[in-house]
Amino acid sequence: MGFSLRCASVLVPFPFNNKRNRGLLRAQLSDENDPLLRLAINSASLQPLFMDPYAGCLVPPHTRLNFENSSKHYCIATKFIDDKLLRTVNHMDGLKQVVLFSDGMDTRPYRLNWPSSTIIFDISPERVYQNAIEKLQDVGAKIPRSCLFLHIPLESSNIQEALHMKGFNGNRPSILAIQGLPLMTLVSFKEILLTVSGMAMDGCLFLGELPAWLAETKIGTKSSTEKWMDNLFMSNGFKVDMVSYHKVAKSLGKALKLGDHKYILFVAEQLRFSDDQMETWKIESQRVEEDRKGEDFE
Repeated sequence: MGFSLRCASVLVPFPFNNKRNRGLLRAQLSDENDPLLRLAINSASLQPLFMDPYAGCLVPPHTRLNFENSSKHYCIATKFIDDKLLRTVNHMDGLKQVVLFSDGMDTRPYRLNWPSSTIIFDISPERVYQNAIEKLQDVGAKIPRSCLFLHIPLESSNIQEALHMKGFNGNRPSILAIQGLPLMTLVSFKEILLTVSGMAMDGCLFLGELPAWLAETKIGTKSSTEKWMDNLFMSNGFKVDMVSYHKVAKSLGKALKLGDHKYILFVAEQLRFSDDQMETWKIESQRVEEDRKGEDFE
């Protein structure tokens, strides 16, 4: 079986003593002592479920990697997100919009077989992204033909506006995914969720992996976590389902050990209109009302 390195994303830089972060990688950065870059590299792991020909260039030489059950969960989540993204965009007509919230070292834009007319928006920390893109270009990584890749700095004062300036259209279907985005607080995720709610048109999916500490409850207490997820996502217009790592692993012919896992895998569906859809509806309603008044005047 072929193995390869995928260096995509520590999910959260807090707490710093997270077992997942400790076990996956011990390395000294030779080019930049950047905390976000260091945290992103800390998630590098062997991925038996898929091949990544580019991630090796993102890992410093002489890196020592260890296997842990938590890293297996991460592999399962990555494969699940990959497959969901591709299945969804392959059923979109015309322009296909994909938004990735990542740590800046996500190789999905390069390694996945995107269909033509796919536009991929990457939202990630600027410093990490610039470091990664330089290394990826050095090894010849390229976006598939007839596709477009655009980066929006996570530090942007208004991410939704920045996306619109890059060409994102909330009147068209899209799929949005989050894995690896460095979330410092619950407030920071709520801001992301609010942004996603304004971007995604009704029926679109938002999926990914979140650190369980966001739920402020023990991950083992499934009912409490589900209730928290339901309340948070529904307040932003999404119907959310938690996805079982074990069921996904079984569907892939893999097995996971029982025990705590500090992350939540989810898929959410937008139930509301996007901001662009609402604006279009308002304009159309005004036009109809003006036409009606004109007919009454005549």
